[in-house]
Amino acid sequence: MFKVCIVGLGAIGGWMAAHLQRVEGVAVSALARGDTLAAVREHGLRLDSGEDSWRAPLHVSGAAAELGLQDLVILAVKGPAIAGVAAQVAQLCGPDTRVLTALNGLPWWFTAGLPVQGLTLKCVDPDGRIAALIPPQRVIGCVVHASCALRGPGWVHHVMGNGLLVGEAVGGTSPAVDALVTLLGNAGFEAKAAESIQRDAWYKLWGNMTTNPVSALTRATTDRILDDELVREFTTAIMGEAAEVGERMGCPISQTPQDRHTITRSLGAFKTSMLQDIEAGRPIETDALLAAPRELAQQLGVATPMLDALLGLTRLMDACRGEQPA
Repeated sequence: MFKVCIVGLGAIGGWMAAHLQRVEGVAVSALARGDTLAAVREHGLRLDSGEDSWRAPLHVSGAAAELGLQDLVILAVKGPAIAGVAAQVAQLCGPDTRVLTALNGLPWWFTAGLPVQGLTLKCVDPDGRIAALIPPQRVIGCVVHASCALRGPGWVHHVMGNGLLVGEAVGGTSPAVDALVTLLGNAGFEAKAAESIQRDAWYKLWGNMTTNPVSALTRATTDRILDDELVREFTTAIMGEAAEVGERMGCPISQTPQDRHTITRSLGAFKTSMLQDIEAGRPIETDALLAAPRELAQQLGVATPMLDALLGLTRLMDACRGEQPA
């Protein structure tokens, strides 16, 4: 029996767990806490996708030691929570365990597979603790091209998309990646091996590093962001800066910002993941989405005044959340 543990039963983690549950020969468990742990124990894991809805029992625990060593750990928590769960992820790992990271933005392992050496991301792993507990050599990166939302604890609504790109965090593909693509395909995902998961992660970030925080600042859906000419040009300027950063570190972008805007418009009026987090009162991923690309830009000598402005505004908004007027 191939053992898979999901760490983080949020929208994406729950979506992946629900599909993997249906694969013969795979034993799925999850590390959860609080309301999610209680809800899944009582009701099972629930998933709504189109006209289909299903509920499945799932072995959940709040302690990694109770779940035992795994063949595959899927890390699907938000960026701010990674440091807090890294030690438990390490407890789930035996000598050959692989960790698949289904994360937004730039994770701690991102620079490990870049052709430009010496780059760091201290903003997401300041003291190197995450990398020590979950070294890049153990990690298979995953870029998720899907939109999911939570209807409640342990209850996922799959909105659109079904794509998963996977690749070695240290670069390239491998038999382990090929085997994982097969497993994910058997679970119903459109899974593909990526020659450079860093390029795919950077491309996704390039497309959502603006709409995510702008939506959090304004509470606007993506269609309204792009309908405002001044806001659209602001996002275009940031994407230009990010494209230059990508070019210098070996992650070139072949599209224009206008090409990407067309793709975003085709998705209709939707709430970004950061806007969903704001509305739910959850922490937002400012470091992974904005501070990380700015840190790389500074190391590569790329000026990013527009990105700097968006980071400053988002950071200030986040710091003021929950404060009561005098």
